[in-house]
Amino acid sequence: MDRAALASFLRTRRETMRPEDIGLPHGPRRRAPGLRREEVASLAAMSTDYYTRLEQGRGPQPSEQMLSSLARALRLSAEESRYLFQAAGRNSPSTVPIATHVAPALLRVLDRLEDTPSLILSNLGEALAMNRMAKALMGDWTAHTGLARSEIYRWFTQPAERLRYPEHDHDRVSRAQVASLRAAYGSMGARSRAGELVRALCEASEEFAGLWERQQVARRFEEHKVLLHPELGPIEVDCQVLFTEDQSQALLVLTAAPRTEGYEKLQLLGVLGNERFPTDV
Repeated sequence: MDRAALASFLRTRRETMRPEDIGLPHGPRRRAPGLRREEVASLAAMSTDYYTRLEQGRGPQPSEQMLSSLARALRLSAEESRYLFQAAGRNSPSTVPIATHVAPALLRVLDRLEDTPSLILSNLGEALAMNRMAKALMGDWTAHTGLARSEIYRWFTQPAERLRYPEHDHDRVSRAQVASLRAAYGSMGARSRAGELVRALCEASEEFAGLWERQQVARRFEEHKVLLHPELGPIEVDCQVLFTEDQSQALLVLTAAPRTEGYEKLQLLGVLGNERFPTDV
């Protein structure tokens, strides 16, 4: 771990960011350029004291998960993320077995979407970032670990995952999940994390194994869907998707037409906030 290099890099990146980059007003009271330390700490879900010690070169070695949070908070590119990991004495993101890098362009868009559920997914269905409204609608997907980081894996192994959709829609969602994983498997290969996911699901779910043999490939999201909220009931939404150039990540934005019941429920959701979501059954 190169403490001096890590500290200098964090400080420089923080000072070159603008409040507008993360959806904050510039404000007349800002004396120094860039973001405040407490703002970066909040974005990275860590204490201000911990982040300050890292910037001052006296903090402990950050974990890979902590570095991933910092890379997202500072909107680092893939190369910048690799440098961050190397300075901290950790494996670079390209060798870490979990998704650690979020496309900065998608994050910039997500930062500006405050009043509608929005999230960024990897091509394996892993939630890389979610805004407050998305967590209120679907729960915090970013809290999952291991194979369960993938919504595809959870769909076939955790019955509670299906409570978000009406029962009549389960077959369609199952087919879409498998077809999406088939597309990722084709681009990543059998020895990749996609291959690991396929092997685990073939053992864990007969339904998945049967659908996998159909050889269906697709990388699209249903444009109109109904989601079930534990307090508000069914909410009809339209799904718009923005992909990165390599199709490895997607920003999903869920909206409802004005003056519809779905629109009113999303407005109420913004006030209601996070409710208790059902656990695995």
